[in-house]
Amino acid sequence: MEAKVKLPPLLSDNMVLQQKSNVRIWGKATPNSTVVVTPSWANKEVKTHADEKGCWELQITTPAASFEEYTLTLTDGEQSVTLQHLLIGEVWLCAGQSNMVMPLNGFDYCPISDSNNVIADAPNHPGIRMVTIKPTVKLSPQEYAEGSWQQPTTENAPKFSAAAYHYALTLQRTLQIPIGVITCAWGGSRVEGWLPKEILQTYKDEDLTLIGSDKTPVYLQSMLMYNGILYPCHKYTIKGFIWYQGESNVRSSRTYAERLATMVKHWRSIWKQGDLPFYYVQLSSIDRPSWTWFRDSQRRLAQTVSNTGMAVSSDRGDSLNVHPTRKKEIGERLAHWALNKTYGHNVIPSGPLFRSATFTDNAAYITFDYAKGLRTSDGDPIRTFEIAEQEGLYYPAQAVVENGKVKVWNDQVTHPKLVRYGWQPFTRANLINEAGMPASTFRAIKE
Repeated sequence: MEAKVKLPPLLSDNMVLQQKSNVRIWGKATPNSTVVVTPSWANKEVKTHADEKGCWELQITTPAASFEEYTLTLTDGEQSVTLQHLLIGEVWLCAGQSNMVMPLNGFDYCPISDSNNVIADAPNHPGIRMVTIKPTVKLSPQEYAEGSWQQPTTENAPKFSAAAYHYALTLQRTLQIPIGVITCAWGGSRVEGWLPKEILQTYKDEDLTLIGSDKTPVYLQSMLMYNGILYPCHKYTIKGFIWYQGESNVRSSRTYAERLATMVKHWRSIWKQGDLPFYYVQLSSIDRPSWTWFRDSQRRLAQTVSNTGMAVSSDRGDSLNVHPTRKKEIGERLAHWALNKTYGHNVIPSGPLFRSATFTDNAAYITFDYAKGLRTSDGDPIRTFEIAEQEGLYYPAQAVVENGKVKVWNDQVTHPKLVRYGWQPFTRANLINEAGMPASTFRAIKE
């Protein structure tokens, strides 16, 4: 007989629940029935009433994280459902486009570095649990999305998001607790795809009549990702977000930062968990002209939106391939932000990030955050700095570290007013800090 209590696929065996929280549990049952939920860690019933449509929601309190497996039993008095092999730990939602989708076994003709060893090692990490939400086209926000929790076996792991898996693996090795990951990504999606209709209606350049039509590819359409796969996850209690997206917006750098900031604000509002952390990947290097400006718009985002952090990836790019294969470093760099800012560990979260530029004595003096131990990755002189007196007339510049700053100059530029670093789509920039992490590309103007 079919169970009366029905749960969204996201609430399944093997799931990880956020530790030390009042987590939301929801679903459907017999209309007007009493729904009773019993977590095995508490042996205490939590009750609520289904409404006239059978919808119900309640909260249960979770203990501190551990590797002990638990159960969760739900009943409406007629039938019971028991979820098994549950863990209590830290839960993150990982969203974006194809570079977040890209699985450990890679794409066709685009493998992930060292993937075979990572997949073979996956069963040694049973405390990592992952769920991949299936892309589904919907014209209105959905209650449920397809996808259930899985353990990292050699059968399951090849399909896990490589960036998200390495993020989880790095967190677990440091925190020594279970890590749950909800991968909610859609290849080729624009940031507008992750926003609701009421926000999109305020953008004059967005033609909402194209949504659901065959006049433009599904992956480029607005709102569909939000409706079909993001919104259905918003009741699941999480610790924060990681984001790997931008390639499909790269020609709209002037609007991207503002719209991404709007997206972050809106996501936080629907999760109703406060100022949730949001860590994201700056675009890598590739021979496409507009990427320099776009990377800089991403850099500026972290300066304007609270509780964010940017993982630099320009040193891990490919001159021709939009899907860099070295996802291990990307996941690790995102995790460094979380370990430092969210969990308070003494881990350097980033490579050097531009703070300010002072123009004096015919040179520019650049200060950075996370600048301890400034040096180059290859032992060569610092390269890819450029300096100018006016826009459009840049000269290659010499650069050296002096008293914790980088001095930049060219003898032909006597009154410098602009400086930039790594300002090539496929950059060979080589400035790093003591952690060996790369500096972000940037552009600065004398004020």
